[in-house]
Amino acid sequence: MRYMATYDLMESFRNASQWLGASALSMSSYPVFSMMPNPAFEWMAAWGEVTERSFQRMVAKPDWGIRTFTCEDGKDHLVNIDTVVSKPFGDLIHFNVSGRPEQPRKVLLIAPMSGHYATLLRATVKSLLVNCEVYVTDWHNARDIPVSEGKFDIEDYTLYLVDFMRELGPDVNVVAVCQPAPLALAATAYLAELDPDAQPQTLTLIGGPIDPDATPTEVTDFGRRVTMGQLEETMIQRVGFKYKGVGRMVYPGMLQLASFISMNAERHAKAFTEQIMRVTKGESRDNDQHNRFYDEYLAVMDMPAEFYLSTVERIFKGLEIAENRFTVYGHAVDIGKITDVAVKTVEGGKDDISAPGQCVAALDLCTGLPDHLKASYLEPEAGHYGIFAGKSWRNNIRPLVLEFIDANSGKHADKKPAIREVVSNG
Repeated sequence: MRYMATYDLMESFRNASQWLGASALSMSSYPVFSMMPNPAFEWMAAWGEVTERSFQRMVAKPDWGIRTFTCEDGKDHLVNIDTVVSKPFGDLIHFNVSGRPEQPRKVLLIAPMSGHYATLLRATVKSLLVNCEVYVTDWHNARDIPVSEGKFDIEDYTLYLVDFMRELGPDVNVVAVCQPAPLALAATAYLAELDPDAQPQTLTLIGGPIDPDATPTEVTDFGRRVTMGQLEETMIQRVGFKYKGVGRMVYPGMLQLASFISMNAERHAKAFTEQIMRVTKGESRDNDQHNRFYDEYLAVMDMPAEFYLSTVERIFKGLEIAENRFTVYGHAVDIGKITDVAVKTVEGGKDDISAPGQCVAALDLCTGLPDHLKASYLEPEAGHYGIFAGKSWRNNIRPLVLEFIDANSGKHADKKPAIREVVSNG
């Protein structure tokens, strides 16, 4: 019960803030005030609208919003989201385009479990859906998982990836975005040694902390400064009575969101101030750029405490992946066992979360992999989000990833030289 009170207090604060926004909007929009127009009432209504929407989104899982897809026949085809594998802490889902022939490229997109839902990769999914069969890891909110389902740490996460890869077969191409990159590398090495027939064709790692010390950032510095005892004492709480996971120890999404916002507090404050002014002037829309971004950004999920703490302790502090010392339930995972899975890394030159150098370190760990199956790419003007969504991803990175997949399909017959540290100014 020690941390349950703080969890419920935080939820109460969020709920009260949403209520204050709704109250301000309702009171300042009262019809009688239209008889004496006052800019103060208009501003209050705008503040209430933006505040209510913002705090309401924090507990709502966003919808994928991918309902139809226009195929080569010029017709709109329904997109069904099918669950291929269902597990307590996450599902493997498939974006199945009805009536379209199965695409030759099978892509497993591994979404981060870092406080946001897998829908953060919506734009990535849409771009790959054009000519790929897309599968995504859809992680569950820990607050909704009963305590009876047990723990979930980075070893369990790795075995989930192993099971998903086995389910999809050896013709799958894995793309891991950000946080799961080290564990996707470990899962591939695990299969390479214990079940080589199930390992994927290619592995693309995008902006992941393979070696956090290669290029320190504010995120890695934080992991170094605090002790595990401090993290557990200040960041871990117990889910309250409102949710199915009552009693489960979690790292609340609200705390993670506060950390995200504090990193760029001035930029976020400016964005909300400008949005309030747009609402005041009647220039905002339900689906405008601000709402599209923050509806996703503010929607956060709780992480299992074991997963969060083991990530900090073993990936960032202990450098177990970076030094090839990672174990899964007593089995030492040797990344050097990867010998015929083509590996590509993608980094952003302006990535302030996983800076250039952290992800490309994966190639040096693949000591058993020939150079013609290694590749890396640096997008100089892209930040962390830009390397998997937005213009940089669409115009520069996505075509190169698909080219890499095509070049290494089958038995790796097309053995091209490695593309190391290629940059684009596009």
